[in-house]
Amino acid sequence: MDRDSMWRPDIPPAPGPLYHRLADAMERDIAAGTLDNGTRLPPHRDLAHALGISIGTVTKAYAEAERRGLLQAHVGRGSFIRAPTPDVAILPTFDIAPTPAPRGTMIDLRCNTPPAVALSQALERAVTQLAAAGHLEPAVQYIQGSGLRPVREAGSAWLARRYGLERDPGDLIQCNGGQHAIALTLSALCRPGDTVLCESSTFYGAKIAAEHLGLSLRGVTMDHEGLVPAALDRIVAETRARVLFTVPTLHNPTARTMGAARREEIVRIARRHDLTIVEDDAYSAYADPGDRPPPIASLAPERTLYLASISKGICPGLRLAFVALPPAMPRERILRGIRALGYCPPALGGLVFTRWVADGTADAVADAVQAEAATRLDLARRILGDAMEQPGAVRSPHIWLPLSPVQTQRVIGRALRAGVELTPQEASSVSRDADPGVRVCLGAPADRATLEQALHVLRTALHDSEVSQTEGIV
Repeated sequence: MDRDSMWRPDIPPAPGPLYHRLADAMERDIAAGTLDNGTRLPPHRDLAHALGISIGTVTKAYAEAERRGLLQAHVGRGSFIRAPTPDVAILPTFDIAPTPAPRGTMIDLRCNTPPAVALSQALERAVTQLAAAGHLEPAVQYIQGSGLRPVREAGSAWLARRYGLERDPGDLIQCNGGQHAIALTLSALCRPGDTVLCESSTFYGAKIAAEHLGLSLRGVTMDHEGLVPAALDRIVAETRARVLFTVPTLHNPTARTMGAARREEIVRIARRHDLTIVEDDAYSAYADPGDRPPPIASLAPERTLYLASISKGICPGLRLAFVALPPAMPRERILRGIRALGYCPPALGGLVFTRWVADGTADAVADAVQAEAATRLDLARRILGDAMEQPGAVRSPHIWLPLSPVQTQRVIGRALRAGVELTPQEASSVSRDADPGVRVCLGAPADRATLEQALHVLRTALHDSEVSQTEGIV
């Protein structure tokens, strides 16, 4: 096949996503010799037009093919066929990487981070590969607009594969971590003095962002599935708020998950009141894909801004998150917000992520993180038993201990005196009807032995608090 001729693959009907079948066709043509090493593939738009399919489908197919090691994308030059090499082999395992305790002998159960994975070699390999391919130049330049196209293409493939959300790369914004994504979306949607609705307890980072932007948070009553629809309906009518910030999957701090039917109720209310939804789905990757509720963004794509943080499931140090915008949403205010809140996202973490998505490292790391999260959750269940509320997914990096307000303060104080730090309830509470209790972050300790030690301290603090409650001791 001539290197610059148009490749028009045969894609027979079969089960599975069309972009997977297109990648399969590429793999078959490589094996058959129809596509030689170095063959330049058609641009996304040209191939989409030739096959009568969407550009987004071609983009996902190319990203999938790159993940399999079938092609190499060069910014500004195009995509070229190449055979898989040992350089892009998937790393089979990753070890949990012990790190020193951040504050002397104190054990931190405050910071909601995934268990640390040993990534130094994978990082070095990714940077070496990027340099060899001539892809490191963006890392030393300003990145304009919504981010690097290859990074957003990798993000689109990752969201589809790990979060169950199909989005065109053109609808993604590359952000400097999840906190930047929250501040960016709230600043784009609201003006100082506006009211933003959220769960009665919410992510501390959202509280900080709202306070910094001069916004007022109004908490909505929760039950075991999160937001109560009737309460939301009433408060929207009372406040005439236009924005809802929600963490529907493994809610932070309570680890509750909103079921599919509840999500549909929330969407109906949002449409009735013309409410824009900011869906922070940082923890969706921990849920089992087999019974994970659909993202709200897939139920109401016309009014939902979807936030996915790579930090929570792979590596916090990459400082990478994506905002998926409604397709018809004007971009100007978002783009102005990018410049105002950081000018542009750092490129190196995004480039490393792109490399890891292409060669399978990202999947291997995410699988290792989730396996460790499952082990740590089982450890918490064994030690804390019925004292903990069961999280709304098969894995969770944090758990919730429902307690009375008095018990909450006692447990936090007793644990602190025994060398274990917990987050005060006021850090997440938004309204007076917020469920009292304590969030426990299972990923922060350096290893399982340290976590086990901390959980035993916590169990003792819970027992002592119950004794004090029974005996009327203040």
